[in-house]
Parts: sequence; structure tokens; C-alpha cells
Amino acid sequence: MDVARNTQVADLGLFPVARRKGWAPVVAASTMKYRRSLRSFERVEITTRIIAWDERMFYLEQVFTREGKLYARGIVASRFLDRKGNRISALDVVRDAMGENLASPELPEDVAAWARAMDVAPREPSTTSKS
Repeated sequence: MDVARNTQVADLGLFPVARRKGWAPVVAASTMKYRRSLRSFERVEITTRIIAWDERMFYLEQVFTREGKLYARGIVASRFLDRKGNRISALDVVRDAMGENLASPELPEDVAAWARAMDVAPREPSTTSKS
């Protein structure tokens, strides 16, 4: 899965931006659902796509197929960190990589529910006041 995600980062042209800014992609959470078994060394096709993004994360889907049949589906919450380990907003990554602010596609409800359960969803602003 890591190789497929890094290939996508390269295909999107993010590595030059990330290298210049000192950013590295990391996984914050992931879940896999397996549908069929694969034997060692069987070839499989992995398709990686960005589902959506918010201020905290990129949400990715990774689908494993063989001969047109679904073998596994993974959901990944990913982000970029700088050299000091500080989180970089996905909105900043998109802006710096694409040269403009792009709106994210809507996050499907099943992925949004997963993100909340994994505690990677955007946080609501605090409504409690500190005295």
C-alpha cells in the first residue's frame, strides 16, 4: 500500500513541492477489508485515489483487484508532516501543489463515520470558555 501511495504522490507531482518545503507524507489511520485471499507472489492491481480532503487529512481509497475481481479495499487517512513533525494542513498542501485553492469533493458518509471513529475527522471548535 505504501508503494502505491508514494507512486500516487509522485504522479500528482507532489514530491518536488514536498521536498522543497521539507514535508513527508504519513499515514494517520488505515482500515482494510479483505474479500478474497491472495497467495504469496500473486500479482494484484492496486488503484489509489484521493476521495476528499479537509484541513487535517487526505482521505484515500486503495482497491486491490485481480482479473477484474475485488480482493480488498482500504481506507487511509494521510497527512504531511514537516521536518520537525508539525502537521501541515491538507488545504495548504493542495494550494501549494496546485497553485490554487481547490474545493474537496464531498466526503462519503461511510468514510466520514470511519474518520470520526478513528479520531482523524476535523475537530469542532471548542465551545467551552476557559476562565
